[in-house]
Amino acid sequence: MSEVTTDALNPPEVEPERMASMSFLEHLEELRKRIFHALIAVGCGMGICWWYHEALFGFMQRPIMEVLKRNGLPEKLVYMTPVEPFNLYLKVSALAGLFVTSPYVLYQVWLFISPGLYRREKRYAAPFMASSIFLFVAGGYFGYRVVYPAALDFFIGHMGTQFTAMINIHEYADLFLTVVLGLGLVFEMPILIFFLALMGVVSAGWMWRNIRYAILGIFIIAGALAPTPDISSMVIFAMPMLALYVASIAIAWYVHPAQRKARDARKAQV
Repeated sequence: MSEVTTDALNPPEVEPERMASMSFLEHLEELRKRIFHALIAVGCGMGICWWYHEALFGFMQRPIMEVLKRNGLPEKLVYMTPVEPFNLYLKVSALAGLFVTSPYVLYQVWLFISPGLYRREKRYAAPFMASSIFLFVAGGYFGYRVVYPAALDFFIGHMGTQFTAMINIHEYADLFLTVVLGLGLVFEMPILIFFLALMGVVSAGWMWRNIRYAILGIFIIAGALAPTPDISSMVIFAMPMLALYVASIAIAWYVHPAQRKARDARKAQV
């Protein structure tokens, strides 16, 4: 009688390719946990940046100072209530803290998404982190160096030449945060398309067929986010969004399940 081997009686476990599905309440609990960790990180970053709030505000006000100097205006901002400078420094520290801790915040986003991915899809973790951080910082820098100076030059150099400028620090900070943070988030479009295509929700063909509606939507969003009502400001906002949309089509084609299956089939034949 042949002996039955131990391996036959106890076959090795096959690790599931995807983690066990989570209930709706478990998803909510996981989301709460990741948001809490992200907020704690941003709060710590804000606390650290608070020690440099004057230097950070000096960096933040540089565009307006340059525009005021070019137009021969007093290089000074004003405030109306005693608490406005304190609130301004809080906003500046919070924005700087968000940019400083963005790698950890995006890592929390990845931890929330990754349980729903297959094991072979989790190899995108490093590219996701690197590209997300790069695009967020690039969007903020583009807003700071290109969009925001152009908006200030339009408001002050063209529209406000007949008036005396008394620029409130509160309004200035809100405009700055809208432009810089808004463009940082807009530049994350390829990352959003990446995950939608990875899960098969959208495809490159669908995005290309609907490019006319995408252009219309991009210009509507650009018009809403642009700090000035003129066409040039809208175009400055819309151009990088259009370029990102075209890049997102290529990303969607590469990561879509149909293309991944085709690549796997070609590898199997080789």
